[in-house]
Amino acid sequence: MIVAGTDEAGRGPLAGPVVAAAVVLLPSQRRELALLGLRDSKRLSPRRREMLFDAMGALGVIWRAQAASPARIDRDNILQASLWAMGKAVRALPVCPDLVVVDGLVRVPELAIPQRPLPRGDDLVPCVAAASVVAKVLRDRIMERLDRLFPAYGFAGHKGYPTVAHREALATHGPSPVHRRSFSWSGVA
Repeated sequence: MIVAGTDEAGRGPLAGPVVAAAVVLLPSQRRELALLGLRDSKRLSPRRREMLFDAMGALGVIWRAQAASPARIDRDNILQASLWAMGKAVRALPVCPDLVVVDGLVRVPELAIPQRPLPRGDDLVPCVAAASVVAKVLRDRIMERLDRLFPAYGFAGHKGYPTVAHREALATHGPSPVHRRSFSWSGVA
């Protein structure tokens, strides 16, 4: 049975895309990544996430990812944009999984593959944990590139999350083209 895990990164930030990934792990890949400390990306340091991402490449792990732009997030809402990106990532896999484990409570709409939504799936299922790492690494890299385009906001440091420094930059400079207009910027004039 081929099982794909899917997860996203970037639902909470005020800027940048939400990125979803879908991953299929072979048993040998699961073992290798477990030895390297694979777990939910939120429980890993940036350095450990990058190391695991590189290890997945070296092991030939099958994955695909999709970003949903701030404009799509504003148009559809963050949940729907996340689910859209998850569906695109799963459908782009070069193998058709028999089951998709979705991190969270909601099924991916219009996906004609059996699904199992699983809260804390990124803590419980290795292919979902791997998807969380892929999504987080890719999103962080996008935000580092956006920092070079919009240096006034400090995206490389906070990755678009609503830190004090980010809110101060918004108050000073207003929103950039990559800010999510539908998100609340409390405390920003």
